[in-house]
Amino acid sequence: MNSSLVFRRFWCFNAATSSSSSSSASSTLCFASNKKPLVFLGSPQVSATVLDALLNASTAPDSLFEVAAIVTQPPSRKSRGKKLMPSPLAQHALDRGFPSNLIFTPERAGEDVFLSNLRDLQPELCITAAYGNILPSKFLNIPTSGTVNIHPSLLPLYRGAAPVQRSLQDGVKETGVSLAFTVRALDAGPVIARKRMEIEDQIKAPELLDLLFYEGSKLLIRELPSIFDGSAKVKAQPQDDSKATLAPKIASEESWLSFDEEAPVLHNKVRAFAGWPGTRAKIVIVDNKSGQDKITELKIITTKVCSRSNIQVNQADEITFIKPALVFPCGGGTALEVLEIQLPGKKVMSAAAFWNGVRGQKLKILSAAYVNDHLS
Repeated sequence: MNSSLVFRRFWCFNAATSSSSSSSASSTLCFASNKKPLVFLGSPQVSATVLDALLNASTAPDSLFEVAAIVTQPPSRKSRGKKLMPSPLAQHALDRGFPSNLIFTPERAGEDVFLSNLRDLQPELCITAAYGNILPSKFLNIPTSGTVNIHPSLLPLYRGAAPVQRSLQDGVKETGVSLAFTVRALDAGPVIARKRMEIEDQIKAPELLDLLFYEGSKLLIRELPSIFDGSAKVKAQPQDDSKATLAPKIASEESWLSFDEEAPVLHNKVRAFAGWPGTRAKIVIVDNKSGQDKITELKIITTKVCSRSNIQVNQADEITFIKPALVFPCGGGTALEVLEIQLPGKKVMSAAAFWNGVRGQKLKILSAAYVNDHLS
């Protein structure tokens, strides 16, 4: 297809109304358009920011494209016994009035029925934003202008499933978002454009993820004309694989905090794992009257690194309250201010509310020494 011309298209295809892997429930869809068909792939709520930008831009009088279909993760049960629910992106698209029979939910992006439907759409371009499935070569070979991914890091840094979380965990001061062509190797395609951003000390992963995808959507809309006319492939810069770092998927077991580590490390982990899986710690509540110890699990929600200039670091394993924070002693003579916590089955509360609830009882961290002395 000559990319300098926009041809009026007419096509029909069969698409499954609920799942691309089922060919029994299908309807024939027909389109007539002088715009280039674009297919968007995403799954979590954060990818809705990109979909909104694309849908809004596609309605402009001079728009070169239209969103011909959406690909997302299959419906899932949020908890035991609940009915199947569409992915957050699918629900968002339905709420906007996007046709349900143009929302594809394959288990894998290499399924034959799904790929057949995709080919019938004759997509000029596919855009991915946190889709969550591996794209095989037989998928990548379909769109004429290729597949472009919005990746929330400054590639080649933090390739992988959790770039925002791992960058915050590492305590980096700068991050960004990259627009890159998708290739078979993980996040290794040529980079069309990047947007750099400074990272604030208190920002958490969900906020930073939202911000990066917002900036990424603006970057995408700006670069779409060059992608469609082919000049983006000419200007795209290959990544330097020797500088690549990885951002592996987070495991729930990583959520535990060890106060043997220094406070800045723990603070960065709290910010990085906010949302899911969160960060947890066990503390000991010492009953001053009975002398009995109670071990309690806390979810640590919001923290701040103590400054030596304005606070005295605690002795031993004792947790103190210095308004408005619980102060936890940490490794290297550092201390961590915990501003918000959550008890199992309860709502998030301030450190002050928790301190008032323990009514003067002593608090200690559950250290290795305590375990050896009391639990072994």
